[in-house]
Amino acid sequence: MNVGTTTNDGDICLTDSATTHTILRSNKIFSCLVMQEVNISAIYSTTNIIGGSGRAIVLLQRGTRLHIKNAFYSPKSNKNLLSFEDIRLNEYHIDTNNEGDIEYLYHSN
Repeated sequence: MNVGTTTNDGDICLTDSATTHTILRSNKIFSCLVMQEVNISAIYSTTNIIGGSGRAIVLLQRGTRLHIKNAFYSPKSNKNLLSFEDIRLNEYHIDTNNEGDIEYLYHSN
């Protein structure tokens, strides 16, 4: 399952139920980034698209802020992928609300 949203700077983020870690393509989002190449297993092969990992703060539209303790940095990625686990750790649900053509994540009470 994928749910799309964008960051405040217009970069696309997909909420992906299949990813185990949040994967971000901009190093500007990281508050602490350790550069290291990491091989990850994809469906058909192993690849080295990860250039580092660390703490990140993702600011989505309408002020939604996600603090992620261990995100992967992947400058080769086409899109940012937000893991369901990181969203839940920030006390958000995976449910969405549509306003016009934009979907928003619900915040838990």
